[in-house]
Amino acid sequence: MNQQRRTLMQLTALVGLMASTGLMTQAEAATWNEAAFKAKTLDDVVKVLGGSGTPAMSDAVTLRAPDIAENGAVVPVGVETTLKATHMAILVEKNPSALAAMFELPAGAEPFASTRVKMGQTSNIYGVVKADGKWFMTSKEVKVTLGGCGG
Repeated sequence: MNQQRRTLMQLTALVGLMASTGLMTQAEAATWNEAAFKAKTLDDVVKVLGGSGTPAMSDAVTLRAPDIAENGAVVPVGVETTLKATHMAILVEKNPSALAAMFELPAGAEPFASTRVKMGQTSNIYGVVKADGKWFMTSKEVKVTLGGCGG
């Protein structure tokens, strides 16, 4: 495993532990973009994040997600790119709030992010990347057999 990635994972776990025990407030732990997480559509999220219009489809952005998610409560999703990305986001089209995860990449970090998202129903998932001041994306439909949002 890449040593920078290992260090980032360790620091992320440490910050999460500190925040959960009250040693660090949420404001100190991360910058929370409430408007982006309340946005309902892909275009609205990108607009809140400083873009304009729908991001361009790009073969340089890769989205890793299962074709079928047997449990919508824990769907593994990853985004990577060959571009020099500064930001990455994962959006789920039919969720009440489209933005599922947002990542700011520090200089020198590998342009890769993964997490697990919650999906209430079959939906398109978007991997969105900001590089050189522009937004790029890719998408994939994931079929959900057991809903994770109360389904």
